[in-house]
Amino acid sequence: MTDETRIDDLIADLRRGPLEVRRAAAAELGAKGEAAIEPLIAAMLTGDNDLRWYAARALMQIGEGAVDPLLTAMRAGEDRDFRRYGAAALAGIGAAAVEPLVGVIESADPDLQPYAAMALCRIGEPAVEPLLRLMKSPDPKTQERAVLLLWKMGETGGVPLTEALEGERCGGQSANNK
Repeated sequence: MTDETRIDDLIADLRRGPLEVRRAAAAELGAKGEAAIEPLIAAMLTGDNDLRWYAARALMQIGEGAVDPLLTAMRAGEDRDFRRYGAAALAGIGAAAVEPLVGVIESADPDLQPYAAMALCRIGEPAVEPLLRLMKSPDPKTQERAVLLLWKMGETGGVPLTEALEGERCGGQSANNK
């Protein structure tokens, strides 16, 4: 059995297998690495939300190599559920997805921005410094998007946001260094 055939069989298990079979198939697909990325994305584009969930789990396991293909598919597709599960996969990938997601926020891509924002908020701490960097953008709209995202993160982003704003107000000194 070729690797491609095995991947197809595992995708079929994601579509119609019982819970244990789906979980095992997602884990095995994740272990297949980059060879499974495109078939997983294709399955997410055509499947129901249960399939999307398991495919997203496999993409999370694959990690960094799945980020760019997933964002490309999210740009090309218009299915909101696909984008939602894609954002969940990117959030699960974590720090490796931060810079590409920040790029979506910076470019103000209207189709992907809400999904990138959700993923960055779920990623949390690794996204704080890149968003603080965006606050220094010459574009006021980019600054505003960064501030709002940091605020939406709650304490994780709110504390650094407050410190950065206090530092600006105090002429570059932090509030603690007065």
